[in-house]
Amino acid sequence: MLVATATSGVQAIEKFNVHRPDVITMDLTMPQMDGLECIEKIIAIDPEVRILVVSALSDKATGIEALSLGASGFLCKPFSEEELVESLYELMQD
Repeated sequence: MLVATATSGVQAIEKFNVHRPDVITMDLTMPQMDGLECIEKIIAIDPEVRILVVSALSDKATGIEALSLGASGFLCKPFSEEELVESLYELMQD
């Protein structure tokens, strides 16, 4: 299992191109490029990647936009370890 972290949307795309993960957890609030734009760019590279958005921005419109851009799930912060594990499990069942 490979785990990599990125501190910005630009860095997330760079690391995605190197590591090509099957699953990504992504915040929406990042410097240089927000999560929505980053989702769109990563999905354009690999439409099969599964992206779980983890964000304190819990309004429905933002969640719907993330899903419409290709995210596979949305988990609102704060969340428990159990909620994260359950969300990732559901993501992998699709």
